Amino acid sequence: MAKTLGPHYPIIYVRGYAMTPGEIAETVSTPYMGFNLGSTKIRQIWDQSVQRHIFESALIRLMKEYGYSDNYQDGAEKTGELPARSIVIYRYYDPADKDFGNGQVLSIPEAATGLRELIHRVRDQVCGDDDDLREQFKVNLVAHSMGGLVCRCFLQNDDISTPADRELVNKVFTYATPHNGIDMAGLNVPSILGLWDLNNFNRKHMATYLGLPDDSERVDSLDDKFEADRFFCFVGTNHRDYDVALGLSRRLAGEMSDGLVKIVNATVSGAPRAFAYRSHSGPYGVVNSEEGYQNLVRFLFGDVRVDGILEVDNLPLPPSIKKAYDDGKEIRASYYFEATVATRGSMGVKLTERRKDTYSAVIRGFDELMRTERLNMTQARSPVLFSIFLDTQRITVGRTLVFSLDLAVSTTGYYVGTVPLLRRHVDGEYLFRNTITFKLAHNRGDWSARYTLTDDHWSENPGTKVNREGDNTFVMELSSPKGFKGRLRFNVTNVVQLEELASAGAG
Repeated sequence: MAKTLGPHYPIIYVRGYAMTPGEIAETVSTPYMGFNLGSTKIRQIWDQSVQRHIFESALIRLMKEYGYSDNYQDGAEKTGELPARSIVIYRYYDPADKDFGNGQVLSIPEAATGLRELIHRVRDQVCGDDDDLREQFKVNLVAHSMGGLVCRCFLQNDDISTPADRELVNKVFTYATPHNGIDMAGLNVPSILGLWDLNNFNRKHMATYLGLPDDSERVDSLDDKFEADRFFCFVGTNHRDYDVALGLSRRLAGEMSDGLVKIVNATVSGAPRAFAYRSHSGPYGVVNSEEGYQNLVRFLFGDVRVDGILEVDNLPLPPSIKKAYDDGKEIRASYYFEATVATRGSMGVKLTERRKDTYSAVIRGFDELMRTERLNMTQARSPVLFSIFLDTQRITVGRTLVFSLDLAVSTTGYYVGTVPLLRRHVDGEYLFRNTITFKLAHNRGDWSARYTLTDDHWSENPGTKVNREGDNTFVMELSSPKGFKGRLRFNVTNVVQLEELASAGAG
């Protein structure tokens, strides 16, 4: 059988922003640019004792669990043959250190050009003159913070890459990248702030190096230069644990951020994304997190994608508010949609977590959902709850994929006219709340789904069959005694045909 490379293609890690000369010196003095950082956390178990959870780092876990190796040997970067399962660190800050280069920091376009050259070099090292392997060759790009902008500059700037260059990239995974720039105290970083290259995060400057129109209000579009489905954004929601600049950054970024990047600025339009209560970097940062790693490997190597969206039919009003509404008074309200997804046997690790107490819940106004004509909208702005990737190769029990969704709907508060009614309702009162366990079974190219409301029944139960619409879409009705009504619609997609994956021997 001819040698195959996928799905375990070479991984190129692109580190984030180093601000000061001291940070640059510290960066270039390390071999793995932060990809080797881990963390040790604690949790309480059944006997009330405290147990440590040691996350060894994404680098070590990829080596242990997937057979990857680094690109170093005898104190230098390898210049000869590389195995396909290699982790290559892109050391684009080396020229900025006088011991390694000329002391000049590369611009984003210069770093992107270097990334293009590195990808071609890795192809030569992995494939040599083997035409079959060169035809198969691709890389996965994994990037933190500004490293994601370097990747996008390579993928989107026509002065730097051609379509053939971009075809060499299989997937891109970004941790905490400011895809729509950085805002501090509500203002975008000024373009004139060239000190330490902070203008790299100004939207006008970003539009230039990303190849977007100069008048772009947002710069989080891939502009059809790369498929959004092959681009994953991992978003931190913990601003409290980011200690850079003695805490000034987290104070300026505020809630609804990771301490540096606003949640609303941390994703690419149309791309799958996941959220975790982690800060931008540091001991509790996104890169050195179990949550980040589990999303990374499922996105890179998994074969199933599930997307969930909640369609709302009725948002009930409490009796006093309903009476005011029936009396013809103007009622205003917005709603929190909280969604947490975990897989079976995950030991408390969540693939994505959006909660109102971490300022990361999805928020929708009443009119956006129920009275769209007032906003000149053609359809309701239904909340997207999750996009998760699963891997049938990781199933440990039976042949079924199992995951849970903790779903809650509550209000931010009610207004009659412009007057808030603060004293009539208990904070945290839910319109709907339950944990739903899903079981997905695959048979001869076809999917079936069952669910259990596990706040009411044991998850071990076979569950109820989910109604199906079309080839891969499933719809289940949701309701509560208070009168909430809606439908959870989720799509199940084979990222790679399972039969093809099995015949290829999983790479």
